[in-house]
Amino acid sequence: MDALSDILKSVSLAGAVFLDAEFHAPWCVRTRFGLDRARAKLPADAHVALFHLLTEGRCKVRLDDGADLFELVAGDLVLFAHDDRHLIGSDLDRLPLDAPAMAEPDADGPTCTTLRLGGPGEATRFVCGYVAFDRVLSRGLLQGLPRMLRVDIAATPAAALVRELLRAGVHESASDRPGAASSLTKLSELLLVEAVRAHVESQADTRAGWLAGLRDRHVGKALALLHGDPSRAWTVDELARDVALSRSALAERFTDLVGESPMQYLLRWRLSRAARTLLGGDPISQVAARSGYESEAAFSRAFKREFGLPPAAWRKRAAA
Repeated sequence: MDALSDILKSVSLAGAVFLDAEFHAPWCVRTRFGLDRARAKLPADAHVALFHLLTEGRCKVRLDDGADLFELVAGDLVLFAHDDRHLIGSDLDRLPLDAPAMAEPDADGPTCTTLRLGGPGEATRFVCGYVAFDRVLSRGLLQGLPRMLRVDIAATPAAALVRELLRAGVHESASDRPGAASSLTKLSELLLVEAVRAHVESQADTRAGWLAGLRDRHVGKALALLHGDPSRAWTVDELARDVALSRSALAERFTDLVGESPMQYLLRWRLSRAARTLLGGDPISQVAARSGYESEAAFSRAFKREFGLPPAAWRKRAAA
């Protein structure tokens, strides 16, 4: 399995489409996730990323602190991986309206709200939704994503499928049919995968970060090897030989791109996998052995250094 698929498989996604919007110029909205009733359905420590996908028209979007500005057209998806407050509209100099208050669904009603507002001008239509991550298991992925990510979904191979699934997703949210939560999670997951793939493919080779490491021919192969067999007693010498680099060259390039050495990365990934396994109720001694530790005590010390709690206490808190 490639490293990106392995990371995405482990992040424990949840999500939904909650807003089917049609705005007419001039308009401006300030928003972030902020839906209290939707938040109540998620784990307390879930990391939420919000997305907007334009289906018609055009608009502008920027972070509320003034950083970055994108002009969006139909087919563009903008992902806020760290739930930053942002402005979106035809004219960002207008006094913005507060979107969360307008879009909050009824407590017992469907999860999708249809929103229509603005002036007499050009129409812009888009669908908004969210993806909720397990904060512990998705650290590597989240650290590699920018605050605001724009992707031309219309240019990806899955464009037609995404459009059809979005239509189905809005319908599922509005009708609140049995099984809707599962289908909406899969839809949000597909959008996230397409966004991350496009982001990886568009990155310059000189950019640092975990996702940039995936693009690098040697580091990407090393990541794939580590994710493909994480329980193996890897050494940097073995990795270097398998990716056709010298030991020093691989260690330097891996650290420059990923931000830590290959063995440090492997340790953190093993512990992340262990955390996921602990949620399934496996005995700590078995989890320790599968994670490459000779004793439960050594595993517990490493786990506490990484997550701030020993395995038993961490599992109890996560279950609560």
